[in-house]
Amino acid sequence: MKKEQQLLEYLSQFLTAERKVQLEKVLLERTRHFAVALENIFQGHNSNAVVRTCDCFGIQDCHVIETFNKFSSSVGVSKGAIKWVDIIKHETALEAIQKLKEDGYQIVATTPHTEDCNLEDFDVSKKSVFFFGAEKKGVSKDVLENADVFLKVPMFGHTESLNISVSAAIILQNVSQRVRKEEIDWKLSQNNRDEIYLNWVKKCTKHLPTHLKNFEKIYASQQ
Repeated sequence: MKKEQQLLEYLSQFLTAERKVQLEKVLLERTRHFAVALENIFQGHNSNAVVRTCDCFGIQDCHVIETFNKFSSSVGVSKGAIKWVDIIKHETALEAIQKLKEDGYQIVATTPHTEDCNLEDFDVSKKSVFFFGAEKKGVSKDVLENADVFLKVPMFGHTESLNISVSAAIILQNVSQRVRKEEIDWKLSQNNRDEIYLNWVKKCTKHLPTHLKNFEKIYASQQ
């Protein structure tokens, strides 16, 4: 048995049956078919609200670009979602874009554009990462020049744009609901599920450092 599997079994004894059922239930609805990228968001409550939205709609990965503004977690705003969503940090947009394209994602810039796509027409079958830019400036030139799709939410009022957290909520709710109606392999791989489940169990385990230390002693004695 692999060490990770032994560790999972060891730590699982410290969780209630109800907690384990809940973790497994949520994990089955998680996806990496879609991801989010936040580029230099200035207001911490906005970025944390997006993380909360990611958790609500089953998005596992939130990429954070910190060229100018640093991401700081707020349990109050995210309602604890920061525990369940993977935050991947990048120094520049180009670094993030390169990594995401290597992982098979198309780059979606959420901004009005001459060649933009309305949300209802967006193709959910493609593995996509949605870029949201800073509150006033929007996504950067680097994102615009490397975007595969320009996505907008149709609006009918005088205001030209939505708050970033509202925009993210509308987009993620739409695509996460639509992809579940299609014959698309949007769920996590077994390896992804195993890795995330172990991380979640760790985060749910009280006195984790003590338990990890005890596990290492037990594991060493068995070798």
